Amino acid sequence: MNLSLPENIQSLSDGELVSNYRLTGNNLFVGELYKRYLHLVYGVCMKYLENTEDSKDATEEIFIKLLVDLKKHEVAHFRGWLHQVAKNYCLMQFRKDKTRIEKRPELQEELVAFMEWDVNLHLDNEPNKEGQLLGVEAAIRQLPPDQRTCIELFYLQEQSYQQVMAATGFDFKQVKSFIQNGKRNLKNIISRQHAAQRR
Repeated sequence: MNLSLPENIQSLSDGELVSNYRLTGNNLFVGELYKRYLHLVYGVCMKYLENTEDSKDATEEIFIKLLVDLKKHEVAHFRGWLHQVAKNYCLMQFRKDKTRIEKRPELQEELVAFMEWDVNLHLDNEPNKEGQLLGVEAAIRQLPPDQRTCIELFYLQEQSYQQVMAATGFDFKQVKSFIQNGKRNLKNIISRQHAAQRR
């Protein structure tokens, strides 16, 4: 479908740009999102990859990836979703290249957490991983309050254990326990959801 672009494309919200792209397939709508969030994605890539050229390449690849992903996924909050996509993309580079993580020992805890999150919630082989992550966020709301708070701070807001402890007043053992129990409960919730969908 080749619809003409609205003259006020720059005034459209992120959600309107996504909706128009899904409707028309016109890459210029994603181009506007690219202009808005180029620096955000590049900043995330630099944080993890610490290399200008690698970060530029990753940024381009992530936005090319959006051309496919946005046609497959319903995205309610584009900025947060894009940040998660960029972070996951970078962490996947560490999984592919072990020498990267050897040079960044401070990221080992985060990478382990990402891999546990990926495997424990059965997202590793999902074709719709970003969409599944949004489903995970819905499942998180079903957790007991303390578990929900720690899971949200640690995984969704990317805070360290120390930051979670400072924000909640919990000690290290409590935070670790709430995160571990929260992940186990999330896995059970998501398994029940998958079973219900198959019926």
